[in-house]
Amino acid sequence: MTSKWKNLIISPQTSIRDAMEVIDREALRVALVIADGDKLAGIVTDGDIRRGLLSGVDLADQVEKVMNSSPIVASEHNTSSELKEIMRNSSSLSLPIVDERGSLVGLKTLHEALEVEKKDNPIFIMAGGFGTRLRPLTDNCPKPMLKVGDKPMLETLIRHFKSFGFYNFYISTHYLPEVITEYFKSGEEFGVNITYVNEEEPLGTAGALSLLPDNLPNKPLIMINGDILTNMNFTKVLDFHESQKSDATMCVRDYEIKVPFGVIEGDGHVITDIVEKPTYRYFVNAGIYVISPDIVRSVPKNQYLDMPSLFQKKTEDSYRVLKFPIHEYWLDIGRHDDFKRAQNDIHDLGLF
Repeated sequence: MTSKWKNLIISPQTSIRDAMEVIDREALRVALVIADGDKLAGIVTDGDIRRGLLSGVDLADQVEKVMNSSPIVASEHNTSSELKEIMRNSSSLSLPIVDERGSLVGLKTLHEALEVEKKDNPIFIMAGGFGTRLRPLTDNCPKPMLKVGDKPMLETLIRHFKSFGFYNFYISTHYLPEVITEYFKSGEEFGVNITYVNEEEPLGTAGALSLLPDNLPNKPLIMINGDILTNMNFTKVLDFHESQKSDATMCVRDYEIKVPFGVIEGDGHVITDIVEKPTYRYFVNAGIYVISPDIVRSVPKNQYLDMPSLFQKKTEDSYRVLKFPIHEYWLDIGRHDDFKRAQNDIHDLGLF
């Protein structure tokens, strides 16, 4: 948030002339009207003043005559991407930030919202699979390098992470690794850093963690399968993981099974209930995880291990293991039907 926001504070009794001086002096095109101590009573812009003057208001009048008393505000808990979305929808150049009590705690400008804070957290992308179900498309191309729209799905994934400030990437390769390494090289062309780890033998989604270098940043790692297309907010799951003091967090999706028949429930031969065409809902693994550094270091070297088994083991060892439901667009591109759907969906997602 801008450090100048306290210089923008005026009272409802401030004259319009003095409000104009504040707006002009701080060059942020807004003044913040505070009443009852620290409560946001409204905002006033040069446009508000201009409209007031055209309607006959005098410069000596109090600013409450022209201020917007119901401004669009944001919470101190909103992420940068959420702030950008609010500003885009409201055509606002700045947003007052208020807490739960309605007290003013800051001001976020559009310029600041467009600046993405860099995050050192390592991003580990699994890109070593054979993509057997997508043959013949994968005969000479690793599945994550298949083009969805005009670019490989792995590039789309990296660019989406980058939009949230992530730049430290580690990519696990096995099948046709040179196709990936020759395309991305060091990552410099894409504005990120890429380190490759090659699985000589497939180690499973968790086993590949043991190949990561010892000098990883000592921060939670985000791990994702390289064949996932999503517009989810990766900052939200990272914030959840840290705020909940989780050791391992699994992103999950809501999955429905609709039974097209009446389901008979009973005790032995006795019918106790008949449920007509019920729908059962479950959470399923979305292939996206946040793992704390000590768990990354605990993975045994060069041993096959999948993520569900790692999560089960850490649960048994009394680690704090949580699930994080995601409701944004998500597609695991494993079959030809999924690949065709992705080609249609990519144009509607906007972020890519």
